[in-house]
Amino acid sequence: MSSTQTKKTAADAVLHWPRLVADIGGTNARFALETEPHQLDKIEVLPCNDYDTIVDAAREYLKRAGNPKISHAAIAIANPILGDWVQMTNHHWAFSIETTRQSLGLETLILLNDFTAQALAITRVPSEELVQVGGYKPVENAPKAVIGPGTGLGVSGLIPSNAGWTPLAGEGGHVSFPPFDDAEVMIWQYAKKKFGHVSAERFLSGAGLTLIYEALAVKEGVKPQKLTPAEISENALSGSSPLCRLTLDIFCAMLGTVASNLALTLGASGGVYLCGGIIPRFIDYFKYSPFRSRFENKGRFDAYLAAIPVYIVLSKYPGITGAAVALENHLHGECNNTSALGGAGKGQGAK
Repeated sequence: MSSTQTKKTAADAVLHWPRLVADIGGTNARFALETEPHQLDKIEVLPCNDYDTIVDAAREYLKRAGNPKISHAAIAIANPILGDWVQMTNHHWAFSIETTRQSLGLETLILLNDFTAQALAITRVPSEELVQVGGYKPVENAPKAVIGPGTGLGVSGLIPSNAGWTPLAGEGGHVSFPPFDDAEVMIWQYAKKKFGHVSAERFLSGAGLTLIYEALAVKEGVKPQKLTPAEISENALSGSSPLCRLTLDIFCAMLGTVASNLALTLGASGGVYLCGGIIPRFIDYFKYSPFRSRFENKGRFDAYLAAIPVYIVLSKYPGITGAAVALENHLHGECNNTSALGGAGKGQGAK
């Protein structure tokens, strides 16, 4: 698509409602229709494993929504967007963005990393959907860090500029995990024997809870039970399993280390935002968990980190909101960093 055609489409786009927006993770695909600015309707969650392709899932959603005519769509996805071809990291879907656009009969399809979308959603999150854990007030017009354990570990950030907030599209969940103490060194060694490289995501995800539990059980000479992450959390909170409680404590401490590393890297005095589906499940415990003390444990930079507020984001569908923001920015030409959002015009991926 030429730049002239892109501008023409953007000028006409305000007439093209509804728009399709989606947030696709390794487990679920969340879809919605944006029927007018900032208005999301017909939100549905479809299990990814129920569909062979992303097109099948989108078509099923549109069928359930009454087969509306859609011209423009944006999809946030748990994956880096490096070109037209997308191969999901935590799911078997693989597809061409352009072919997907054509298959769905769209004028515009943009894809962006799911945590880039989470970051964009922070610009619209209402205060009642934030729970503060420590720190003081955020510094205005300062960078914000966005991180969240779920099926994987998402990492992003928001950088202020004269044009507004610029989201970061990165893969910080796959940085090498930094053990903090002897217990974490032992757990890291267990994971290294099993996987080779040990990323932060290995521990800070649903599967990470299970991995930490297994490592601790082996260390104690106990045969680990086959527990789901939810069962580990439940046993920890009920007090029925000291080993599960220790697992949850270490998980939160590890998150404190990785979140504070991100805060220092970005200079995120605008706040750290914890997204994802795991933390809200045990929010009352989390407030008093080892997370905050570990977050601030940085030697000469203890005071610097102590001032930074951390927020648990309770928004139910932030990825969908962020996809809608990205699509709006793209169609109206307000974003000067389209490639960072992961798409442009007729189904292009980030260059």
